Amino acid sequence: MAGADCPGFFVRNRRLAYISRRMQDTNIYTYLTPIALFFVLLEVGGCILYKRDYLSFPEAIANFGTALGNQTVNVLVAAGVYVVYGYLWDNFRLFTIELNWWTFILLLIGLDFIFYWVHRWGHAINIMWAAHSPHHSAEEMNFMVALRASVTQRFCSFLFFWPLALIGFQPLHIYMMSGIHLFIAFLHHTEFIGKLGWLEKYFTTPSHHRVHHGVNLPYLDKNFGEFLIIWDKIFGSFAEEKEKVVYGIYDHPRSWNPVRINFHFFIVLWRYAVETPRIWDKIRVWFMPAGWRPPGVEPKEMVEITEENQIKFRPPMFANSRSYLIVQLTVGVILMLAVISNLFGWNTSQRWIGAVLLWWHIINWSGILEAKPWLWASENLRVLVTAGALISMNALYQPSAALGALLAVTAYSILWTNLYFRPAGPKFVPA
Repeated sequence: MAGADCPGFFVRNRRLAYISRRMQDTNIYTYLTPIALFFVLLEVGGCILYKRDYLSFPEAIANFGTALGNQTVNVLVAAGVYVVYGYLWDNFRLFTIELNWWTFILLLIGLDFIFYWVHRWGHAINIMWAAHSPHHSAEEMNFMVALRASVTQRFCSFLFFWPLALIGFQPLHIYMMSGIHLFIAFLHHTEFIGKLGWLEKYFTTPSHHRVHHGVNLPYLDKNFGEFLIIWDKIFGSFAEEKEKVVYGIYDHPRSWNPVRINFHFFIVLWRYAVETPRIWDKIRVWFMPAGWRPPGVEPKEMVEITEENQIKFRPPMFANSRSYLIVQLTVGVILMLAVISNLFGWNTSQRWIGAVLLWWHIINWSGILEAKPWLWASENLRVLVTAGALISMNALYQPSAALGALLAVTAYSILWTNLYFRPAGPKFVPA
């Protein structure tokens, strides 16, 4: 254990512990979440006020649930970023760059340039499309679609930002900037804002990003920039918004379940790998251009999705579920903040428990939205287990406002589930 006798060993490990705590204490998503929620509510209000119909309830809830679950990976990503990027920064950096106004801009531009290529590869390579496609599987365009990110996309992106650490940007700053960059991208996901004049020349705008989400053939694989559109203009991937954009993907998961949404195309690729007879094809199918099918897999003709022939995913859902899901959405946001921040002062084990409860929570939302027969038993059990876990982990053993609120939500949830979510309960098909 000669390394343990070296003073540098203890310095590095103390710094690792310090930065890891700091990453959790200053988790950028803790601060961005309420801002994002404000914009979501602003857009919902605008849709009601101006009678815009581009936001549907079931897809909005599915988007929100997927977003809440995916936030649970951010602490893991942060830890991985520091361990890997921290090693590169400690041992191989060319410069030591402190963050000020102009290095902030340089870091944003550098991250945006790398992300342009990561984003472009995410549409060009099967396994990277599997990671990115959950975001594109939304069939609408609104701020809640921006929240429909992918668990694997977060890990995938950070496989490529390491050159910034070699240049000299600190791992914590790279991680925080990625959150700011993601929030900039969040603001592009709306139909409320038209074209923005001279800004369209240099910056990615909602108009540019609507094109990016289009399945119209002229729009496929265009406008990958998240902050600057100049990368697309330089590298030949730019398209202007002209015809009405149709949203979605050509191999839709046909589900509101966040697990299915996140891993749908991985399952598709696995099926291709099983069906194709040659070993080489079983391996290369993961790394071939997106859409490539190996020999032995039935070819599929690509028919353009248009406004006229698009059949959006709208399965029957349990009746009387909207108000219930809005209440549970609020509970889900609180549970998510407890996992990714120090809202309740949970330790690591408690955060893991909270993450499992949160995923159970949002999976059950999909059961309500698709009127699944298993939902009734699962939701009754989930409500009771969650209440018990929250009482135990927060030591709510004495009468208090927090305990009262928890018991009230628990009682309401049990009552509503047994009134309306039994397998034979009433259902309806949403518009």
